[in-house]
Amino acid sequence: MTEKYPIDDFKSGESWRLFKILGEFVEGVDNLHEIGPAVSIFGSARTKPDHKYYKKAEKIASLFAKKGYAVITGGGGGIMEAANKGAAEAKGTSVGLNISLPFEQIPNKYANIQTEFHYFFVRKVMFIKYAQAYIIIPGGFGTLDETFEAITLIQTHRIKPLPVILVGTDYWQGLIDWIKARLIAEKMASPKDLDIISVLDDPEEIVQRVIDLNQD
Repeated sequence: MTEKYPIDDFKSGESWRLFKILGEFVEGVDNLHEIGPAVSIFGSARTKPDHKYYKKAEKIASLFAKKGYAVITGGGGGIMEAANKGAAEAKGTSVGLNISLPFEQIPNKYANIQTEFHYFFVRKVMFIKYAQAYIIIPGGFGTLDETFEAITLIQTHRIKPLPVILVGTDYWQGLIDWIKARLIAEKMASPKDLDIISVLDDPEEIVQRVIDLNQD
């Protein structure tokens, strides 16, 4: 039996599926347009509650919530759960933008605003549209995808500049070194493009960096 993929929906005669996509955009905007200032927090769905990055995500989200920021995550487990938990327990707005997947993605119980998406690209627009910062906690391919999507949109002036903060020097330094040694050294990117990214470790410093940059 051939597996069905969402992208295969777009076949001759099936343009009516565009209304489903439009409906996802409408639902997302309706649910999020009044949340106020917000940050989007990303990271692995596989991170366990006893892991240092789970605890750090929870702390960062709590601090943002106490400063009046809504916290937006992908709505699942791991780092997403930690961030939603930190925001919710700090009495803040905790948003989960869940995606329908055949594995891993089960909505966590800490998001007090939840929206379900079928299409990744619609969900990505919601992450970007309402965020004053991207906080990137260690994760896998999905986290890298969301990180480089934001960097590309900022680099190409498709969205307003916003802080893209990689949390965890020990995790991300190898990537930064590779960007310098390959992309920049071989002129695949400009040195100033690295200014889009910050690598920080301290939760208080991360929150203050976002506040300071949004006041400029």
